[in-house]
Amino acid sequence: MQKSPLPNAKPLHDAARYWGADLVAVADTSRLEGIETDPSDLLQGYPRAVSIAVHLADGIMDHITSRPTPLYARHYQNVNALLDHIAIRISGLLQSWGGKALPVPASHILSEERFTAAISHKAVAIQAGLGWQGKPTILVTPQFGPRVRLTTVLTDLVLPAGKPIKNKCAKCTYCVEACPAGAIKNASTALHYDLRSEALDLDACVGQLRSNEQEKHIPPYLCGVCVSACPWGRPKGSEKR
Repeated sequence: MQKSPLPNAKPLHDAARYWGADLVAVADTSRLEGIETDPSDLLQGYPRAVSIAVHLADGIMDHITSRPTPLYARHYQNVNALLDHIAIRISGLLQSWGGKALPVPASHILSEERFTAAISHKAVAIQAGLGWQGKPTILVTPQFGPRVRLTTVLTDLVLPAGKPIKNKCAKCTYCVEACPAGAIKNASTALHYDLRSEALDLDACVGQLRSNEQEKHIPPYLCGVCVSACPWGRPKGSEKR
C-alpha cells in the first residue's frame, strides 16, 4: 500500500475547486465495506475514495414544485458532464503524485431493477463527511442541502480522510410532504437504514420518475422535487430551518 505524498488534503481540495467543484472530501474505503459495487471487487486496492460535489443552480431548483422542468433536465446533464471532467482531472493529478486512480461516472445506472451503479456516490460522500443521508435517502450537505450532484475517484494513495457528520433532518417533513408519489416514509434519521425500503417506497418513486419521462424534454429517471423542497438547500432567508 502506498503512502500519501500529502501531509493534508488541501492541495487536492484546491485543485478540485479550481476545476469547478464546490465540495470535496476523502473517505476511508474500509468504512464502505458491505456496500454493493459493480464489479464486486471494485474497491480492492483502493483504500481511499475522493468525493466531489457540484452545487446545482438555485435559480433552476427553486422552480421545481411538482415535477422536473426542461431547464433542470439540461442543467442536470451539464453538471454531470462537469463532474466527469473534474474526476478525470483529479485522476490525472493523483497519478502525477505516484498513485493509481479510478474515476467513476457521475450518473450511470447499471441496474434499472435495483437502481444501482458501480458505487453509491452518496455512500462515499457520507463517509467522507460531506453530509448526511436525508429522509428520501439522498445526500444533504450543510452548505447546499441536497442541491448537489456527486462523483467519486478511487485511489491507492492513503490521503487524509474525513468522517461522517451528524444527521440534522430531525423532525423535518418538507420532502415527505412535497413528494408527488408519496414515496418518502418519514423514517427516523437517527437510525442507519439497513434496507432502502425502510425509508423509501422505490416502486412508487420509480413510477413517478417514469411518468415524468412522458413530459417533453425530460430524460429518464429525473425528478428533483424532494431536492428542491429541502429547507437546507434553499438560499438563506428564504425558508426557516
